[in-house]
Amino acid sequence: MKTVDAQLMIRHLTVEDALYKLDKYIDDAFMTHLPTVRIIHGKGGGKLRRAVHEVLSKHSLVKSFHLADYGDGDYGVTIVELYSY
Repeated sequence: MKTVDAQLMIRHLTVEDALYKLDKYIDDAFMTHLPTVRIIHGKGGGKLRRAVHEVLSKHSLVKSFHLADYGDGDYGVTIVELYSY
């Protein structure tokens, strides 16, 4: 069985590259039954965070998502809860 890390680092990537990695990562995380994952997109100007949130809001495997708590990444990290089938 494939091992998938519980977090994905996409900081400093272009939006296009980051979203490609994100889509593959969500599929892999779901297939390995990870209930929750962390997406590290960084704080910056927010362009990447907004793109990630838009994709997550439409993704069929994503149950919910929210920004990390203060001290746990704040608005530079998104916590994603996946459906379990």
